[in-house]
Amino acid sequence: MNGLPNEERQRLGALLDHASQAEVMARIPQFSQAEVHNIVKAPDAAPESLGALVFNMERGVHLDELGDFLLDCPAIRPYDVILANELDDGCVRSGCRDTTAELAQRLGMNYVFGLEFIELVNGEDPKGCHGNAIFSRWPIRRAQIVRLPEKYNWYFDRQKRIGGRLAILAQLDVGGKPLGVGTIHLENRTDGPGRQAQLQTILDAAEAMFPGMPVVLGGDLNTNTFDGSDKQAINAVAADPALQRRCLEDVAAWEGALGAAEVMGYRAVPETPILTRRKPLPGGEHLDLRLDWLLVRGLDVTDSRTVSTRRTDCGFARPGSALAAFEGAELSDHNAVWGHVDI
Repeated sequence: MNGLPNEERQRLGALLDHASQAEVMARIPQFSQAEVHNIVKAPDAAPESLGALVFNMERGVHLDELGDFLLDCPAIRPYDVILANELDDGCVRSGCRDTTAELAQRLGMNYVFGLEFIELVNGEDPKGCHGNAIFSRWPIRRAQIVRLPEKYNWYFDRQKRIGGRLAILAQLDVGGKPLGVGTIHLENRTDGPGRQAQLQTILDAAEAMFPGMPVVLGGDLNTNTFDGSDKQAINAVAADPALQRRCLEDVAAWEGALGAAEVMGYRAVPETPILTRRKPLPGGEHLDLRLDWLLVRGLDVTDSRTVSTRRTDCGFARPGSALAAFEGAELSDHNAVWGHVDI
């Protein structure tokens, strides 16, 4: 994705002191671009099933290790589609790399990238782009960006950004059969009704783009059952085991977004209550949350699992690989969600 010089990024960002995010984003065409890159040949035979992976990669900071994980972890294979969140392009924090393009080349997959935010804090960023992506072994025939209703203005956050949450919808050609897929990133700094409104926007867009098609949506839905910007709510949940249980076991009762998907015919996977993100808390503890989901319609899910991204659970790492040498606690603050679907 073409970036803007830092001087231009800062000039546009300063407009947000008096203008809305939507007004400023309208001046930046990259926010509406769904960059499709079909870089590999389609598989020879049409499959009877697909592996779908949801993975928030935490900016791609540990990119080489993430590549090893995706290539070598037996619990996430096979995968034909990866619905990915939080990938950088031209940010110092991730080595100034185009993490999506590099990962696609290494995995041998087609991809489409969508711009979520332009980062403003670090003036040394070559581009400061941050967004979501879809990786596919099958050709991507068309794609579109779905911008979501704003529920939080990230310019006035300590991270200071231009942009807002989005989904990417894409139509794949799976051995001559159309399949609709989408990667989703809902707002964490809002409440359940705010996330429900955002997901409904995506569901309506998918209905229009994929009429009569089977659909696999997925991503970080941020279904934490509270407003992520409300420190009092976070502290209350952290101090109460009963409230913590709702974040894992009763999440569907508190997050209307999941109910809205069910009304539209989608099945949410995984169905077993298991964490997909460890939210750090003061004192070194963490809060277990269920944030990452597959939403499947018109397909049978025959198996699903959540796969740890902790270093101590990566016993499959090849000797001499970046993953084997990794000394951090985890590759991402999210676990991966894998599902096996019959076509």
